[in-house]
Amino acid sequence: MTFIDTHCHLYDEAFDADRDDALQRALDAGVTTLLLPDIDSTSTPRLEALLHSSFITHHSSLTLRPMAGLHPTSVKEDFEQELQHVHSKLKTQNSKLKYVAVGEIGMDLYWDRTFEAEQRQVLRTQMLWAEELDLPVCLHIRKAHNEVFGLLRDLNRRTYRGVMHCFGGSVQEAQRAVEMGFHLGVGGVVTFKNAGLADVVRAVPLERLLLETDTPYLSPVPHRGQRNEPSYIPLIAQRIADLRGITLDEVADVTTASAHELFRL
Repeated sequence: MTFIDTHCHLYDEAFDADRDDALQRALDAGVTTLLLPDIDSTSTPRLEALLHSSFITHHSSLTLRPMAGLHPTSVKEDFEQELQHVHSKLKTQNSKLKYVAVGEIGMDLYWDRTFEAEQRQVLRTQMLWAEELDLPVCLHIRKAHNEVFGLLRDLNRRTYRGVMHCFGGSVQEAQRAVEMGFHLGVGGVVTFKNAGLADVVRAVPLERLLLETDTPYLSPVPHRGQRNEPSYIPLIAQRIADLRGITLDEVADVTTASAHELFRL
């Protein structure tokens, strides 16, 4: 039984003291592929350093794949320069450094709306790049589902290819996303007591769910409040299995196959 963590920031400084140990724990838990979304130009060097680390070089059973994108909370006055950085990464792909998605991108209006217009522009631009390059998107949406759905409607595509990472919308929004072609990223929140995400997990096809940790954030129970890591993926998968009344093996098999297909791993 193997798993894919479709969204983790293992290059974060939270792992500077024990990153190799965390990678080994992931392997021991059956998590054999990690997808690494980028944030902005300041995080890219750390992400790329992880890809070329000695642990990865000497452990062929563990696969790491990067994404390139400008996170909505990093959209500031210099967004045009940051977009140039993303575009340069996406356009210079090669066999040694293959970006599997444009991400993470989206809109985040949780803290304030100062750069809402810029976030819209940045998201639209990166969505168009994804279409041009035939790459899926990894969407970060926080307090902005109406805004993102509106933008997607304006783009007027028959269907989309991507994942709504750390999905936190309603059942109706989940069904709308699935109808548009999106997968839904399910992480540690699904293990929280009274989590509305449980209803979403029951309501949409299993084939449209992807496992993720969002490491180092949002640890599942019983590690809630602590640093998250990819080795906790089986806890998330087991909760999905319990909610749907199926086996852990089925969740592992279906979500792994879905991730392979979406990201062309």
